[in-house]
Amino acid sequence: MIMSTIEEKLQAVRRSIAQAATEAQRPPESVTLLAVSKTFGADAVLAAAAAGQTAFGENYLQEAIDKIAAVRLALPQTVLAWHFIGPIQSNKTRPIAEHFDWVHTVEREKIAARLSEQRPDGMADLNICLQVNISGEASKSGVSPSDLPALARAVAQLPKLRLRGLMAIPEPQTDPVLQRAAFAQLRVLYEQLRADGLPLDTLSMGMSADLQAAVLEGATIVRVGSAIFGARDYS
Repeated sequence: MIMSTIEEKLQAVRRSIAQAATEAQRPPESVTLLAVSKTFGADAVLAAAAAGQTAFGENYLQEAIDKIAAVRLALPQTVLAWHFIGPIQSNKTRPIAEHFDWVHTVEREKIAARLSEQRPDGMADLNICLQVNISGEASKSGVSPSDLPALARAVAQLPKLRLRGLMAIPEPQTDPVLQRAAFAQLRVLYEQLRADGLPLDTLSMGMSADLQAAVLEGATIVRVGSAIFGARDYS
């Protein structure tokens, strides 16, 4: 039952992405669906993988490490991409550097430097997105837009990291016009960095409630959890 439900929900999300991409005159394959599997077990990831999903996002480090190991044991021949999308504490950088393919939440040079130092030899460069506090919320993580260019230049120089782009979680809005306005701000920052010579290719923005607006404004990764896996139980 869990597999059929997740497969159906994945198909619905993919249709929403394709519809928004077509409206934006973009190919649907230009948008990567990141299935946010935090709080859900390895069985949910395996069901999504069976339905063709290959990229998964996790917020909670120990839960993620256990889940990655369980999924790899069950699917030893299947290559999945694991994205860390939670806040990063200095004492957690080593396991993040050792277990993940992408990190979306870098907001300080110190954290990036630790990820660079702790990325094991022989692994591919760790893909990095810089988290921008686009709405200026005091409770939100992220570098300020004014401090972004200096951080981007510093991170781009670090070995074993590949700076891919920007990520943001704007203040929630129900009005699609306001949703698009926030995402447009991030896109402008992204385009400015590209114009300055940084070879960025990734805009990680949009979640279950606003992915259409994000795709219309250029998202290349949308992070969707509840629309795929259902409501979360944080107890």
